[in-house]
Amino acid sequence: MLFFTSVVLPVSRTCVNGRCLTYQQALPTQPVPTLQHTCERYLILLEPFVEVDELKRTKQLVQEFLKPGGVGEKLQKGLEKKALNTDNWLADYMVQTDYLDNRLPVVAYSNISGSFPRMDFRDKQGQIRCAAKVIRAILDFKTMIDNETIPVDYLRGKPLCMNQYSQLLSSCRIPGLEMDSVVFHGKTSYPSRYITLAYNSQFFMVDVYNSDGTPLTVHQLCVQLERICSSSLETSTEPVGILTSLNRDSWSKCYDRLIQDKPNKEALSAIQRSICVVCLDKAMPQVPDDMYSRGNVLQMMHGGGSQWNSANRWFDKSVQFIIGEDGAFGNNVSHSCADGTIGMTLTDYVSASIKKLEIIESPTVPLPTPQKLHFNITADIKKAIEEAKQSIDKIVQDLDFSILSFSHYGKNFLKANKMSPDPFIQMAIQLAYYRVHRQHCASYEAASMRLFRQGRVGEIPSTSSASVAFVVAFNDPNKKNTEKVDLLRKAIEVHKWNTSMEISGQTVFGHFLGLQHQATEKNIPMPDIFTDASFDRVFDYRLATSQVQSKSGCLPCACPYQRKTYDICYTLLKDDMAFVLSAFKTNTENNSEELKKAVEDALLDMRTIL
Repeated sequence: MLFFTSVVLPVSRTCVNGRCLTYQQALPTQPVPTLQHTCERYLILLEPFVEVDELKRTKQLVQEFLKPGGVGEKLQKGLEKKALNTDNWLADYMVQTDYLDNRLPVVAYSNISGSFPRMDFRDKQGQIRCAAKVIRAILDFKTMIDNETIPVDYLRGKPLCMNQYSQLLSSCRIPGLEMDSVVFHGKTSYPSRYITLAYNSQFFMVDVYNSDGTPLTVHQLCVQLERICSSSLETSTEPVGILTSLNRDSWSKCYDRLIQDKPNKEALSAIQRSICVVCLDKAMPQVPDDMYSRGNVLQMMHGGGSQWNSANRWFDKSVQFIIGEDGAFGNNVSHSCADGTIGMTLTDYVSASIKKLEIIESPTVPLPTPQKLHFNITADIKKAIEEAKQSIDKIVQDLDFSILSFSHYGKNFLKANKMSPDPFIQMAIQLAYYRVHRQHCASYEAASMRLFRQGRVGEIPSTSSASVAFVVAFNDPNKKNTEKVDLLRKAIEVHKWNTSMEISGQTVFGHFLGLQHQATEKNIPMPDIFTDASFDRVFDYRLATSQVQSKSGCLPCACPYQRKTYDICYTLLKDDMAFVLSAFKTNTENNSEELKKAVEDALLDMRTIL
């Protein structure tokens, strides 16, 4: 599963100068739940999806798995041993399974993005000025990372792991046959002093520090960007960046061929080591104002296709900020390098900073000329580029996005009615799905596991016997509102309990994932409990959801990790909320627009019973 990290409980930030990693070594390591507890919770999670006979058979498989001296105990001991020798066994396995082993393209299936309202410019000069401010804001944020002065994140009064911030910049995913890798250059002996600028599907190294180590001013950055824009008018260069949108096996084969050539290898290394990628996009086709948000979400996610800006990207890079000549603004983040909430912290900082930064002319200081990166393209690479164009265009045609801006109420109204806001939204999503598809489905909400050292993400099971009882009762006209409210409150309490279990390390799916990896590593045949049809009923999700808070009006966006799944990202504010729903059109059973309408109706209908 691909996760868009959600912190479903309020996260506070406390600024302690020079001490954001003070608590790091004191953080607990990821615990290994007991086998008995995980199996008991698994059977409870299974109840909404199976008939009595199937549940009985699965219970027998669980009992066999739990036998003293059996395979379950053997795998458990192996996992407990691994936990003693690594900071976070769950993060290791999760990153490998969900990202590095995954052979699907990172575009849509893995990377996440953020989309902003249109900026107040419509020309090249405005684009350059905005990009210069974005770069300077990123450099200021990088200074805080390097000096360890980023405000510490807290959850329920406890400090969270801050390690991902050091992995956010100067990082890159590297394609490999069968398995990718991730390189982190931020803490090396010679950290990067330049960014990669993408313009006209070409890439440039732009030094962003003066000789004395101070960051370039916004004015100096404008000068450098203008140099590039006035000198790189040619568009006949082969768009190498589009290769990063291929499936990982195809891209890794191209990558291996590219690095056989020394200039190519140096150019690839330059992009990988750079602080980030900043993309200056050409203007997209004009759309009515009420369609802009959806179009911008798509542009940030995939670039619009081979004829537009999809080649003006390096999708393996940890962070790409995107500024369009028509005022488009947002970013694209590699999920393998960092989680959504970490990226959103940077995004919020950049958004706030560019509103304050001024362009003040500074004394003329000779600046090094930005260096264009050159690639030697062979016939087979050129063929792969054409295949990549076709591949990204298929993804662009297949991806279906809908956006719901819900202004009728927000978390203040829910709190006033003694409803926990996030679980309430989860129940509304459950109700909406049932109304569209006339069945219940396996679903999860992403959760932060950063209470633990090196923690990444976990998944909170959203569908429970209690949520199913509420959904069925809510659609029954014979049920009284008081009954519906009671069932809603029970479903909310169950979701809150599942949330507490997950973020405290009592993870069912994560535990099973670790045990499966142990079986593979020890060459033990996969136990029947994991190959049984019941297992997929709980963990083969049809709904992947995540709440990601933004202080800057940024819409968080993710895509389904598989074709049969919906993805829903949402932001919950005091008096309103926003949802970004996505699906693939080739799965004709799913329709994001229909589900969006159902979510809106569910939220309005649920208000009437409060």
